[in-house]
Amino acid sequence: MHPNALELLAARVGEQLLQRDERLALAESCTGGWVAQCVTAIAGSSRWFDRGFVTYSNAAKMEMLGVDPATLSTHGAVSEATALAMADGALAHSPADWAIAISGIAGPEGGTPAKPVGTVCFAWAHRDGRRDATTQHFAGDREAVRAASVASALGGLLERCATLSA
Repeated sequence: MHPNALELLAARVGEQLLQRDERLALAESCTGGWVAQCVTAIAGSSRWFDRGFVTYSNAAKMEMLGVDPATLSTHGAVSEATALAMADGALAHSPADWAIAISGIAGPEGGTPAKPVGTVCFAWAHRDGRRDATTQHFAGDREAVRAASVASALGGLLERCATLSA
């Protein structure tokens, strides 16, 4: 996905959050802050974006977001359980209404038969207690996996905002 398309998606997220008078926090691992970069490329994003955590290592996930070491040892860093814990931690450490968390294997190395390169786990959490997670598998090189992850994270939040508005 072209960077401009990702920024357009981020702008749509911003419009939705502004309409709802809500703010966003991010907890990113394999995307390394790319979602935050797309969000902050939008003029006026400070009205709806609060902060981002780039927690690439397990230690960072535990220290910055409060992810339980048992979650990491039981499920692994790339798991829906860890993504949910990351999203919960982003909400706990910010005043945001929404949190998006992303953890995955962008490659070209690091995959296993159970979790091949391109496996990415996402979580979305709302301050009202709604939580959702999913795992997706993306094809392509490292950049393609990361770009698809950014798009899925933002698109997933748009879907969840639409569901809440319906």
